[in-house]
Amino acid sequence: MIKIPARVLIVDDEKDFVEMFSLRLQAQGEKVSTAHSGKEALMVLSQAIIDVVILDIRMPGMDGIDTLKQIKTLYPIVEVILLTGHGSTETAVEGMKLGAFDYLMKPADFEDIKIKLENARKRKDEQEERIRQAELRLLLRRSGDL
Repeated sequence: MIKIPARVLIVDDEKDFVEMFSLRLQAQGEKVSTAHSGKEALMVLSQAIIDVVILDIRMPGMDGIDTLKQIKTLYPIVEVILLTGHGSTETAVEGMKLGAFDYLMKPADFEDIKIKLENARKRKDEQEERIRQAELRLLLRRSGDL
């Protein structure tokens, strides 16, 4: 079976973490974009097709929760996995209520990240397929074939 790479955006203000994490994901065959702030993440999303955002909650300026809100407003089917390194599960749960797919505590096990990434990608693909099917039914109704 051929693996279609996920288009992943890693957003974290820790540049070393972003670099190492992106290298590991690229070695797994994923297409990786990076950003070091919420504003930069939104700029990347406006210019590239992204399947899953891996987003740090605690960042200076626009934090992860504010960034998540903007992502879900502008790109509702993009899945978001939150990362927190401060034991702030309450904030992560708040993020899930706002539409995040899931969350991970830093330092996260790479196997856990891979599984959550795969599941998030699957959910986005399923949502896109449901939208395509709904659009097709709408077109058929308009043409009188349904």
